[in-house]
Amino acid sequence: MISDRKLEHLILCASCDVEYRKKTGFEDIEIVHRAIPEINKEKIDISLDFLGRELSSPVMISAITGGHPASMKINRELARAAEKLGIALGLGSQRAGVEHPELEGTYTIAREEAPSAMLIGNIGSSHIEYAERAVEMIDADALAVHLNPLQESIQPGGDVDSSGALESISAIVESVDVPVMVKETGAGICSEDAIELESCGVSAIDVAGAGGTSWAAVETYRADDRYLGELFWDWGIPTAASTVEVVESVSIPVIASGGIRSGIDAAKAISLGAEMVGIALPVLEAAGHGHREVIKVIEGFNEALRTAMYLAGAETLDDLKKSPVIITGHTGEWLNQRGFETKKYARRS
Repeated sequence: MISDRKLEHLILCASCDVEYRKKTGFEDIEIVHRAIPEINKEKIDISLDFLGRELSSPVMISAITGGHPASMKINRELARAAEKLGIALGLGSQRAGVEHPELEGTYTIAREEAPSAMLIGNIGSSHIEYAERAVEMIDADALAVHLNPLQESIQPGGDVDSSGALESISAIVESVDVPVMVKETGAGICSEDAIELESCGVSAIDVAGAGGTSWAAVETYRADDRYLGELFWDWGIPTAASTVEVVESVSIPVIASGGIRSGIDAAKAISLGAEMVGIALPVLEAAGHGHREVIKVIEGFNEALRTAMYLAGAETLDDLKKSPVIITGHTGEWLNQRGFETKKYARRS
C-alpha cells in the first residue's frame, strides 16, 4: 500500500545513511571574497518575489512527506515554521491523499497551520487526473510535478514507463490555474531536459541534483536484492553542475536543491543563477522536535547566507548573482566538457 511505503521512506530517511557518497559539486565553487565589501551587513535583503509570491528568504522547505498518519505531525511542524518565517513549503506526493481521502488530513494540515504561506503541491508526471484535486486539497499556490526515473528503476515494482511524460506535463500545465514547476528527486536535470520542460509551459524548474538524499539508496534498503541499488546509489548530475546546466538553458526561475547543507551552499547556488534553494533532510530531524527547531535550522541558513553575501559585497540576491565566482575541479571539467563557458562567471563584476 502507498501509505505503508511512505512510512518506510520516512523512517529510512530519518534513521539510515541514504545520502550520496559523491559530492554536490559546491566544493568546487568559490565566491570571490571582497576585503572591502562597501555595504552594511545589517541592510542586506534576502527577500524575493517567486512565482508571484513575496517570500522573506530564498530558502524553501522541499517536499518531504504526506500520505501516512505519521507524517501529519511533520507537516504540521514544517507548516508552522513556514508560516512564521514567511517562506515556501513543498509537500510530498499527493497521490495517496487523492486515492485515499482518509489520508487527506496529512496534507491539509499544512494549509490549516500556514494560512498565508506559499504551499507547493506535488504529483507525478503521469497523474494528469490528480492535478486539480491536488491543488484544491491544500489551496496550493503552485504545483510541483516530480520526476523520479532512478527511484522507480530501483523500487520493487516501480513504474519504468516514461513514454509521453512531456505530453503529460503539458496537459497538467493546461489543467490547473496555478504555476506548475517540475522537480527531479535527487538525480538532477540536464540542459536538454530543461529546454524541453520550458517548452511544455512550466513556470520553474527544481534541479534536485545528486549529492543529497539518494532515492536509489532509500530503495536499496527496501529491496530483497540490493545489487542494483548499490550499483546506482551515486547515479546522477551533481547539484552544482545541474544548476548551471539549467540556468544557462532556460529563462524561467531555477531552484537548486539536492545536498544544500548550509547557507554557504545556498549562496553558491544563487551565485550560479538559482532563484531559490530547497532543503529537506536538514529539517526532517528538526521537525520531529517541533517547529521551533525547524525555525532554528532555517534561521541558521539565512544568517550564513547573509554573511556570505556581505563577504561578497552583495546587498541583494540579484547582486549575489552578479558576484564573480570561480568554478574548479570536477564541476568545472563537467561544465566545460558539456560546452558551458565557466570563465565568464569569474569575470563578472
